[in-house]
Amino acid sequence: MSRERQPAAFLDRDGVINVDHGYTYRPEDLVFVEGAPDAIRRLNEAGYLVVVVTNQSGVARGYYTEDDVARFHAHMQRELAKAGARIDAFYACPYHAEGNVAAYRVDHPDRKPKPGMILRALRQLPIDPARSFLIGDLPSDMAAASGAGVAGHRFHGGDLDDFVAAVLLQASADNSPI
Repeated sequence: MSRERQPAAFLDRDGVINVDHGYTYRPEDLVFVEGAPDAIRRLNEAGYLVVVVTNQSGVARGYYTEDDVARFHAHMQRELAKAGARIDAFYACPYHAEGNVAAYRVDHPDRKPKPGMILRALRQLPIDPARSFLIGDLPSDMAAASGAGVAGHRFHGGDLDDFVAAVLLQASADNSPI
């Protein structure tokens, strides 16, 4: 049985969804960017799959483990649920070419600015890339979006819900793929 393909909103994590404290991984350090839960709920209600794509080089650097990243994401999901919001999938890249942990010292195709995480999601989930976009705060996010063939929108801070509302309004007004 094939699933109907949906648009997806690919979101960077640190600096877009949560405040970036520098290698943020402890659940107790989760602080949402202003408007983030509302923005994610808005995307859910608009029929978008919400997919996090995040570089987590702290694993390669030995600061924390992949299990710590998974615990942080589970906590984030629980906190978002309190606001009626959900993330449909998390993709995290633990690799870095200059990492301290040998198993993760890899120039990996998932590490942004490479598009690997987005391309994997496009293969694994019922996503229509022509109607999808990425929101990120760094040039590497925009490069990954471009490399995967999806539109990129650079978030410079402020209220994420206002930013998402404007992106969705633009898409609706253009009546064309984002």
